[in-house]
Formats: sequence, C-alpha cells, structure tokens
Amino acid sequence: MASTFALPRLVLVTGDEELLVSRGVREVVDAARAHDPQVEIVDRAPGELTDSDVVDLTSPSMFGGLRVVVVRGAQELAEDLRDALLAYSVRPLDDVVLVVVHSGAVRNRKLVDAMKAAKATVVTAARITRTRDRHDFVATEVRRLGGQISPGAVKALVEAVGGDLRELASTCVQMVTDSGGVVNETLVAQYRRGLAEATGFAVADAAIAGELAQALTVLRQTLGNGVPPVLVASAVTTGLRDLARVASASGGSTWELARSLGMPDWKVERSQRAARAWSDDGLARAMRAASAADSAVKGGAVDPAYGLERLITEVVSARGDTAGARR
Repeated sequence: MASTFALPRLVLVTGDEELLVSRGVREVVDAARAHDPQVEIVDRAPGELTDSDVVDLTSPSMFGGLRVVVVRGAQELAEDLRDALLAYSVRPLDDVVLVVVHSGAVRNRKLVDAMKAAKATVVTAARITRTRDRHDFVATEVRRLGGQISPGAVKALVEAVGGDLRELASTCVQMVTDSGGVVNETLVAQYRRGLAEATGFAVADAAIAGELAQALTVLRQTLGNGVPPVLVASAVTTGLRDLARVASASGGSTWELARSLGMPDWKVERSQRAARAWSDDGLARAMRAASAADSAVKGGAVDPAYGLERLITEVVSARGDTAGARR
C-alpha cells in the first residue's frame, strides 16, 4: 500500500465494545498528530456523515497537510453514502486517513469487506463476554501499563469490578499506580472494600436513565452496605451536572467536547446518549431536587433513606418531563 506517510490510509475498526472502539480511534488520531501536529480531525458520529463530507473527503486539501476522517456507526449509513465510501476505498487519497467504525452488524457489511479487500488496517473491537477473556484483558492491560499482576489478583479483580471493560481498564490504571507496579490479591482486597462507596454512582446512573426500580434497589443495597448517604446524594448531583454540561455544550465531535469540558470521551458519549431523553426543564427540575436533597442529607433535616428515595423518584419523574427533549 503505497503512501507518502507511514500511517495507513484506510483503517477499519470493527466491533461494538466501546472502550476498544474509542481506544482504536484514539490511537490512530494520536499517531496522526505525532506525524503532523497540525492535522485536521473530522469526527462524524453515527448518522452525522453528509454528502458534503464525502465531497470533502474525495477532494485534495486546499491548504495541504494531513487529515483524519472518522466515520462512526458505518452500519447505519444510507446506501448512497455507503457506496461513496466503497468507491473511495478503491482510490484513497495520500493525505487522508479514513477511519471507518462498524459494529459488526450484517447491515453494510459490504463496506467492511471492501475495506479489507483494499488492505485496510483492521482494529478488532469485539465485545468481550467470556470470563476467561476478561482475565486475559486485565493481565494484558496491567502489562501494557508496565506492571505485573498475579493470577489470583486477576481473578479477584474481575470478580470485584465485573464485566465492564472501561471499569476494568480504569481499575488497572489505579492498581498499577497505587502498587508501584506489582498488583497482588491484598491490594485488590483493599480496593474491593473501597468499591462499595462507588455504588452511589450506580444509583445515579440508574436514576438518570429513568430506571426507578433498579435505582431504588441499588440504593437500598448501597445504604445496607454502610455507604454514607451524603456520598449517594453527591453522586446523583455530579451525574446531573455532567449531563447538563454536555447537553449545553456547543457542537463538535466527541473528542473536541471531551477536551473542552475536561471529561473523558466515554463519559461525554454516555452523557450525550442520556441527554436525548431529557428536556431542559426536566434537567433543571432534577438539579433543584438534587441540590435540596444534598443540603438536607448533610444537615440531617430528613431521614437519609427517605430523603434519597424521594430524590431518586423526583429525578426519574423529571426525566419523564419530555417537553422539548433532545432527539
């Protein structure tokens, strides 16, 4: 594959594991920036690619320099846009890196096959479902960070965190940092005890998603495990604030918003999805309820469990206020 630079001109990221997809795209962008600090990044979310984008893709840059064009959700592309990318993959430009993200679904599989035939660099981001594969992921992740981990610690860590790859990856970073590089079962046990406090965010996530029964169930379990009510109230407030920040942000790619807001790209993506079900009025109402509950719990003005249950109910109700919700 001839090229005027070391980067591949075609990259296919295939799979639906969000962490691996984000990492695959980010590594291409980082490599492009290392090659050309002034590289132009065009990142299109699912459904955002337009005919104009395709015209720009197939036209040499007026100002020269390298471009990276990311097309996410390629399985959802309309036929005309898919066919335009099919044609482009046969004769890609030398100063463009096209990154196509496809979930692995049957739809638009023709584009996946065409890019493979065109010798695209393939990044596999398939969802990890087997426990053994999660163990392998943790062990590999710790080694990638320059650390070491025992088999027993791998097993204990997966049992403590669960199957969410983002949580596993984040925990690996924390474990390697805290341990100085050697992760053992004792350190994981200490982390597991502290993990109970983080369940306040699980309560917040369920409430913001409108899952009342789930949120109340996790809340009762959390309080039963001895997590201070103030941490739960704070987690709900933080979740709503993140939602409001993303919802009110100006346009731009996920990466651009993450950089401007100082948030991880995965958190921006999650908040963007959640914000579609919220109206401005509903979000404001929920934030007022969270602020009142936070003050009441800290001041002991209400029974903590009752106050938090009422807060969760009000947040879910506010989400149901869909007038003007983003679609």
